Amino acid sequence: MEIKQLTINDYEEIVKLWSRAGLPFKPKGRDSKEAIQKQMRENPEFFLGVFENGKLVGTVIISSDTRKGWINRLAVDPEYRGRGIAATLIRESEKILRKRGIHIFCVLIEDYNKPSKELFKKCGYTEHTDIIYFSKRDSIDI
Repeated sequence: MEIKQLTINDYEEIVKLWSRAGLPFKPKGRDSKEAIQKQMRENPEFFLGVFENGKLVGTVIISSDTRKGWINRLAVDPEYRGRGIAATLIRESEKILRKRGIHIFCVLIEDYNKPSKELFKKCGYTEHTDIIYFSKRDSIDI
């Protein structure tokens, strides 16, 4: 298992992995190649991939509002689950955020996603059931 910083050259493999992992994909918005490339230029260390024998098997995108760090788009190829890849990506994400002086780590998980909820609990995260998430989008495609 090798952890590497992802680049825009990995974009097609990232999208294929998200598909295999069942993550929703917004190709006209936040997940377009152009949007990802812009984010990578601004924070290249926020894009991590796990490779096994040259194959991309895990990804995470980190973000930050300078107060809190966010773990986004954590995905592991279904054939490689149960090997600690996701937990490794979480720890690496936290290290990167700590280097920026951020010590609060957050993640949004759909309520039905029990495996992800259990993973984050095992990694020391606290579930908050008293918070309601709101969003407003200019388009359902973004």
